Amino acid sequence: MGGVSQLPAEFLDALSGLRKAARRSEIRLEEIPAPSRLAPFAVALGTEVVEATPVLPPPLHGPARNLILPPEPAELATGRFILLYDPDGSKVWNGRFRIVTYIRAELEPDMGNDVLLGSVAWTWLVEALDNHGARHHSAGGTATRILSESYGTLEDRGDTIDIELRASWTPATTDVRRHLEAWSEMVCTFAGLPPLPSGVAHLPLRRS
Repeated sequence: MGGVSQLPAEFLDALSGLRKAARRSEIRLEEIPAPSRLAPFAVALGTEVVEATPVLPPPLHGPARNLILPPEPAELATGRFILLYDPDGSKVWNGRFRIVTYIRAELEPDMGNDVLLGSVAWTWLVEALDNHGARHHSAGGTATRILSESYGTLEDRGDTIDIELRASWTPATTDVRRHLEAWSEMVCTFAGLPPLPSGVAHLPLRRS
């Protein structure tokens, strides 16, 4: 995309809004390479939602004091948030901005077999956008259940069911910060984390 000075002012304002977006402590968010063929300008963010783990104090005495490492946090969900921008607008998007997202999370077996799972996943998206005042239009997406079965030397892993949601929509305003915050909330919902008021920490739950 060239240097920052070459970016359109409207796109720069959108990037500034993304930097100000609030998110929960369980979310690890970082910039990743953006697709180059979808729009003249784009930025992409990748995320992992990890389960918070308690920090245990090391033993007070003995050589094992410096050998104890904190447990690795469990990954609950992953996702991508991509903001596209075309200064000339797009007839397909019906606007200058377009948001493209992807979320994947492993489900509990009883929930993964629910025939209404796709509808539920789409409802999570719509409700998250509405709750954050992220006005939008021209939304579309697909929800996919993925059954993974292991055999041979891997049969001890057991079967798993994942949910994937691929969606895109056009922001009705240039305030894309609200859209990233809504998406972050949705990723946490996919990860099975309970909704929390701002500033309240989530106590970790053990998953079998």
